[in-house]
Amino acid sequence: MAVLIRDVSEADITAITAIYAVEVTDFVNTYEYDIPEAAEMLRRMQDIVARGFPYLVAEVDGEVAGYAYANTYRTRVAYQWTVENSVYVDARFQGQRVGTTLLQALIDACTARGYRQMVAVIGEPTNTASIKLHERFGFHLVGVFQGLGRKHGRWLDTVQMQRALGDGADSAPTNE
Repeated sequence: MAVLIRDVSEADITAITAIYAVEVTDFVNTYEYDIPEAAEMLRRMQDIVARGFPYLVAEVDGEVAGYAYANTYRTRVAYQWTVENSVYVDARFQGQRVGTTLLQALIDACTARGYRQMVAVIGEPTNTASIKLHERFGFHLVGVFQGLGRKHGRWLDTVQMQRALGDGADSAPTNE
């Protein structure tokens, strides 16, 4: 199975919204209660792209199989070299290296843009597929926030993972 990675386009929003909707309704990892409308997903995508962050789509046989993007980790200026990632894979394509291909491309795109750290905020410790995916790319566990969110009638712990990009913290960024 060939996975094509490309930049997102507005034409992808219907598929992205459908993938995200399953995550919102069936799982806790988004921490959202309500499925955002396609117009809201488009607004979010446009905001991310307009600020220069990578937003990628995985395509298999012409279908959107998943998507990934990086975004601001925190808004304070000292965090400007750190990004938070998000990776979502359509259930029909899970276990077929779509997430792996997306995350590698996202890491490469963020490194090329000069980011030095990538943080993964994983919805809860039972999301072992996401944890293992990130571990394969050198992310390490930073910690687990206990009871940080609440969804589907239960308190949620939140896993925090991190990996360096490029030189990480071993040298000063060139755009400081």
